[in-house]
Amino acid sequence: MIEGRTPVAKAKNTKSDKTASARSPLTPTASSQAIDIGISAGDRKKIAEGLSRFLSDSFTLYLKTHNFHWNITGPMFNSLHVMFEGQYTEQWNALDETAERIRAVGFNAPGSYAEFIRLSSIPEEPGLTEAPDWKEMVRQLVTGNEAVARTARKVLKTADEAGDDPTVDLMTQRLQTHEKYAWMLRSLLE
Repeated sequence: MIEGRTPVAKAKNTKSDKTASARSPLTPTASSQAIDIGISAGDRKKIAEGLSRFLSDSFTLYLKTHNFHWNITGPMFNSLHVMFEGQYTEQWNALDETAERIRAVGFNAPGSYAEFIRLSSIPEEPGLTEAPDWKEMVRQLVTGNEAVARTARKVLKTADEAGDDPTVDLMTQRLQTHEKYAWMLRSLLE
């Protein structure tokens, strides 16, 4: 043990705990039942589940974009290094809006790598042990942005059906951004 540090107790992880979290990954906040914003508790839960998947896809794409920014090499280094930096900076700032929307509808937002991996549709990319060439990086980021757009579109539909205009607005903004990123990246491969 390092001097001055308090040992951290390991959480007990039982099969029933895993089963319960697999069924319902969302935890309502203490005040969730008292929330009356004109959206039913069931609809708020569906919206929060969708937003949690969207947040996980967005975080995974952010991390992949940042990884590629750090590890880009070759003749496209400068232009892609700068492009990836602009994209991951914008993505990082947008993560907070999504997490806060999950909280606003009465649920806790996912916030660990394990939760993001479980909820994301985007595979991780190693950075330390290997890095793809620039064309593969761009191809993966096109695929990642398209995946985030598909997830946003699903959440948008759920939110629209529930009359959740703030979530519809947020997903519309994110769709515009990720579809634009996919187009810009895709054009590099033509």
